[in-house]
Amino acid sequence: MSDSMLNLKTEYCDLHTHSTYSDGTFTPAQLIENAEAIGLTAIALCDHNNVSGLPDFFKAAENKNVNAVGGVEITTEYNKKELHIVGLFIENRPYPQLNELLENIQLRKETANYQMYKNLKNGGYNISFKNIQKQKNRGTVNRVQFANELMRCSYVKSIKEAFDTILNEKGEFYVPIKRDDAIDIIKLLSSLSIVPVLAHPFLNLKGDELKEFLALAKANGLVAMETNYSKFDKKQMQDAIALAKEFSLLKSGGSDFHGDNKPDIQLGIGKGDLLVPASYYYELKKFKMNI
Repeated sequence: MSDSMLNLKTEYCDLHTHSTYSDGTFTPAQLIENAEAIGLTAIALCDHNNVSGLPDFFKAAENKNVNAVGGVEITTEYNKKELHIVGLFIENRPYPQLNELLENIQLRKETANYQMYKNLKNGGYNISFKNIQKQKNRGTVNRVQFANELMRCSYVKSIKEAFDTILNEKGEFYVPIKRDDAIDIIKLLSSLSIVPVLAHPFLNLKGDELKEFLALAKANGLVAMETNYSKFDKKQMQDAIALAKEFSLLKSGGSDFHGDNKPDIQLGIGKGDLLVPASYYYELKKFKMNI
């Protein structure tokens, strides 16, 4: 943990982080350890389309002062645009419907990954799919593993460069997976008493289209939206808070911490100025308890 990290006492939380079970570099136990070290009230593990790390996450939080919130970040779409829906307060118990959905997403991802590998090979990039797979640790392969392999082979100097160029989602090599409908995912999470949250609004939806989505999503079970996020400037945060109020949504927020894979983002404080009030956690927990 960086020496510049603030001691956050017990006033703040981080409800959006990732571990080695998706594309983060911290294990679930390390997330808990570091969250407690900086005094977070609560931390949520929200790996991409994956809940496999939650048992380790819950176990690591036993007898600790930080509250562990089980979560997941599901890649969806609305109007053919990518949206991420976070599900919070997943309990330490089986969820057959959720697991079936995530397994299906991961199968689609594996197929897309192999096609992207073939595209890169055909494009002249001499990379090893075996090396890419070795990096995935416990989770699924993501673009980060491709970026690391491209770095190893000296095609790029950083993950960011790989994402901006060779692995750009609008580029010739990237292969998208078929995404589930955002409203359907919100309905599913709600039916399982998991709290649905719109992650980082403004990513692909803006203006009237975002408002249209929020109205429809709220009617189908959306509970909250992230108003405090590492990449938001002050105006975006104020706009997000105003939208949450307009659509009677609870507020959430987090750093989107990925460890060394996003070195500019730190746990709890994002790029240095992010603070998510613990009241967000308590209000969301209250909602969960009353479902």
